[in-house]
Amino acid sequence: MRKSLRLGFPLYLMIIPGLLYFLIFRYAPMGGIILAFKDFDPFDGLWASPWAGFQHFNHLFTNPDFWMLLRNTLILSALNLFLYFPAPILIAVLLNEARIKWFGRTVQTVIYIPHFVSWVVVVGITVVLFATQDGGINKLLAENGLSRIELLTDPDYFRGMYILQSIWKETGWGAIIFLAVLSSIDPTLYEAAVMDGASRWRQMWHITLPALQTIVILMFILRLGQVMETGFEHIYLLQNSLNLDVSDVFDTYVYREGVLQGEYSFTTAVGLFKSFVGLLFVITANWLAKKFGEEGVY
Repeated sequence: MRKSLRLGFPLYLMIIPGLLYFLIFRYAPMGGIILAFKDFDPFDGLWASPWAGFQHFNHLFTNPDFWMLLRNTLILSALNLFLYFPAPILIAVLLNEARIKWFGRTVQTVIYIPHFVSWVVVVGITVVLFATQDGGINKLLAENGLSRIELLTDPDYFRGMYILQSIWKETGWGAIIFLAVLSSIDPTLYEAAVMDGASRWRQMWHITLPALQTIVILMFILRLGQVMETGFEHIYLLQNSLNLDVSDVFDTYVYREGVLQGEYSFTTAVGLFKSFVGLLFVITANWLAKKFGEEGVY
């Protein structure tokens, strides 16, 4: 054991920053869950504040807006799962199949760039282009006698705009992990397939995609854990009084009703509910993955 520790010491040393991050910023704050069961008063402090039991959960579940918030959150999460999640996989496969390597590397670099652009800038560009009165594209449409596109005010456009912006901004960055898996495939597998007369499509179907299967299932399970997380900043910037019926989710509701009004206990209760739903999804998906012979998360 001493020999193993000595040989692996550099690796253990590299683990320390990540381990400290999770201990300090992920596990230690979990003690604050107690806030969800108290009527928190900043002057009394966490421990001296009176107990409230399940009062905040009752307030959440009996709230007239609860089902609207749940519906909006799940719809946006479903769009993320079925439209955004496959996009990085598709991009990774296409880049892996690119025959001109310099072209593939150039495209890969270009599609990474949007990840480093803040949501404020992305939404700001959308407003500059599609503002009802002063937007560049709407002005151009009006000058040519065409109808303006009410992209920012019509609720019917909100979900499509949300998911398209997410795909544009994060697809390139999300493809990194899948490209890493594809780069680890043994080249001799492709050489053997060529010798057997397999076409590019057959090579992709029988070598590339099976190599991605395990990591795709793993990432999908982890993604299900964030089913109640829809991205506060992105939605909040796109939100306005005209699209509130389709854009109001738990994150924006918590900010508006909890944080701005100082209802910290209620905010914690909503966060705990979201975490519980995410945990339930992860456990169920992991059980199904194991049942069908996959590795799963644990």
